[in-house]
Amino acid sequence: MEPNKGRSDARKRPLATPEVTDQVQLRKSFMATVIYAVIPQDLERWDFTFAYEQIAGKFAMATPVITPSWLSFYYPLSGQVWIGVLACTLTVCFTLVKTARRKTWQTRHGVLSTGSVVLESVGTLLGQGLYGRLSTSKSNHILVGTWLFFGVVVGTAYRASLIASLTLPRLPPRPETVEELVKVVDRVTIRSSNGTYKKFFLNSESSAFRELGSMMVEGDVMDGLNAALKMKSAHISPPLNLQLIISRNFAKLDGTSSLYIGKEKLLQVSLAWPVPHDAPYTPQINKCLRIISQAGLYEQWKKETLEAAARESRMKQREEIKQQGQDGAEHSQTNFRSLSISHMKGPLLLLLVGITLGSVAFVVERLLVSEPHPFPIPGPTRLTVD
Repeated sequence: MEPNKGRSDARKRPLATPEVTDQVQLRKSFMATVIYAVIPQDLERWDFTFAYEQIAGKFAMATPVITPSWLSFYYPLSGQVWIGVLACTLTVCFTLVKTARRKTWQTRHGVLSTGSVVLESVGTLLGQGLYGRLSTSKSNHILVGTWLFFGVVVGTAYRASLIASLTLPRLPPRPETVEELVKVVDRVTIRSSNGTYKKFFLNSESSAFRELGSMMVEGDVMDGLNAALKMKSAHISPPLNLQLIISRNFAKLDGTSSLYIGKEKLLQVSLAWPVPHDAPYTPQINKCLRIISQAGLYEQWKKETLEAAARESRMKQREEIKQQGQDGAEHSQTNFRSLSISHMKGPLLLLLVGITLGSVAFVVERLLVSEPHPFPIPGPTRLTVD
């Protein structure tokens, strides 16, 4: 289900705005109960209360989309395993060809060609059975038996993993650090802070942080998250604020979301409330905030707020599904997904290449060989009695 952009956001936690903090600086407001980071440059304009939370800003961006690839048939085994299987196949084919060349170990079909031996070896690896045309020597039995056991193990492992590769393609790697973020996005939005955060990143000693600061623009949280779904963009905000907005506006019925929050902490800051300089009530507010924080009430409030937001989002989505009717409910609740042409593109391409190569070989044979070689027709067998 697509996120509802028109969903009410009245219960969202208020953010600091210049209008609110200016009222505190002019001493027209006793206190600004907003989410505000303690920045040393702002101490000249107002004081701060007790820091009720230590947070680190994180970035949120769109979750990479799973797209089927024509290489799905290759993913079940790693590159080293494929090379090992190819080496074992060539070794077995070479050994069987040498064995079939000896007249002592010929079969009733005579000397088998190299192509026939290769087809027998590869056919057993693919589980197509053995036609009994190979040599009947004891050494050949041991080699073929070992090859059959190898084919059973490799074939079973490959078939089991192939089903998962076709139906559940591998997730693309998603950025989790600043170095990975700056390589995949074109811009990063952040809450308006008079350019303080942008200056901080631009003056950093890290090249990744400086590059992040160069692509940073100011923007609202909802605008930044909506832009992350449409373009190569990300938004930086406190993790609690990101989790709350994502749960309310972008969560799906099964609890997943089209957005995710990166693991790396970008900026460690303290959250407090701006108050006028030398306010006489600041010690009492600090005492109350310290008691609430040390008692764990703030952490419990955050947990209950996130749970309530997720529960409210699920209830709204269920109501929307009921309004859409039974067809919409069945479509949204089912997890079954049929294989598309993209999933089967790999085997189809292999088949097309094989047909093309076979056709080219047939045309070349017809051009090079003027008359087909006559095959001897066996006559009737006469039984004699001694």
